[in-house]
Amino acid sequence: MRILMVSPYPPLRDGIAAYALQSVRALRAEGHDVEVLSPGPSAAHHHLDLVGPRGALALAKRVRGYDRLVVQFHPDFFYPIGASPTQRAAVSAALAAAFRLAPHVEVVVHEIDYRHGAGASPAALAARALWQQVDRVTVHSESERTAFVDAFGVRPDRVHVTEHGAAFVPHTHLDRAAARRSLGIDQDAFVFLSIGFVQPHKGYDRAVRAFQGLPAPARLDVVGSVRVEEPQFVAYAEELAELAADVPGATLHLGFVSDELFDRWLIASDVVVLPYREIWSSGVVERARLFERPVIATRVGALAEQTAGMPDVRLVSSDAELRDAMWEAAGHPRHGLDAGPWPSADEGRAAIQAAVVERAAAMRGGPVASGTATDATTVRDRARATAPLRRVGEVHLPDPGHGRGMRVLARKVVRRLTGWQLQPVVDHVNALTRATAEAVDRTTSGGEGSTRTGR
Repeated sequence: MRILMVSPYPPLRDGIAAYALQSVRALRAEGHDVEVLSPGPSAAHHHLDLVGPRGALALAKRVRGYDRLVVQFHPDFFYPIGASPTQRAAVSAALAAAFRLAPHVEVVVHEIDYRHGAGASPAALAARALWQQVDRVTVHSESERTAFVDAFGVRPDRVHVTEHGAAFVPHTHLDRAAARRSLGIDQDAFVFLSIGFVQPHKGYDRAVRAFQGLPAPARLDVVGSVRVEEPQFVAYAEELAELAADVPGATLHLGFVSDELFDRWLIASDVVVLPYREIWSSGVVERARLFERPVIATRVGALAEQTAGMPDVRLVSSDAELRDAMWEAAGHPRHGLDAGPWPSADEGRAAIQAAVVERAAAMRGGPVASGTATDATTVRDRARATAPLRRVGEVHLPDPGHGRGMRVLARKVVRRLTGWQLQPVVDHVNALTRATAEAVDRTTSGGEGSTRTGR
């Protein structure tokens, strides 16, 4: 059978590209003739810019001649980022036309916004019409299946759940000792590993904070690269690097991670820590299972379903639970803090404030710095010093407003034409404000400690 797969493809550093590569290998092992069409430069057979209606219509010219069309779907491959409802409707209509021309269409959904199928707007109607053209929709959990059927009105028998790691295979044959030697890790170290693209929603800063205070031989390695050079992603990587530099035993390894190196890190680790703030399903969980590595992960998205029945997986629901899980895994269980009674109102606000700061520091796992955290006057002075900066707030591009009047339309057009130039300036101003507040905070605290909160 001749199959055309539409997907990012290696050497692109992308989780979906890696997923597609393994799917292609599995299909070829079954005897199929598979060609790949990629939205960007890669090792694929064909390359095509798929964004917008023109991209979808160009795809329509290429689907004939194949027995099956398989699409690894992420909205960013087809819809312009920040697309208006009118733009989404146009793209959905063009994709529906392309899918109608293919003899059989299968779509693997890696991410989608179910809200785009709700209501009776042209964009919602076009989205539902698009998914009616798909013969088989694949998702990775039962909850995603239910949500997809409800949102887009697709017949339930067309939506199937497939195990995320069904086609995963190892990319290295090294054992644990050899993997550690290649990475410069002591054989007796206890290694926590957070690995994947460095983005705010991955929550790696949470792992660093939870790890803080754990004694050697425990270590935490955060491994990955910035997937897209967007200002907020770059800023997060910089903040994460600063945070890790302040925590003994924590290291950020920022840079390209090949499939083989990815698996070497997994084999070298003792526990994989995935403190996601948001996620659908996780390929890292599946690769950790492939190498029988314990996992600590946050209970978000469909991870509870994905990990059901997996041995050595612990799901946590808060930063405190994450911290407890990591400490227990390293052999240092935390039995809670004997906080004692709070100071009474008669003892004054300063005593209460000092108790708040001291207990917060204790929860972080480190001693309270002498002359700073326990000194309520110092705490008050630091707050006063940075208050003017924090009152400034973040800068945002003005909202063009709502409605259909010419003024609103004109503002929307101007916003779209100038946003690409102005948004980097806005992001830089906000980063400068945060950096200034942090610098003042450090100065007033005598250079000790930090109040970075992460992103």
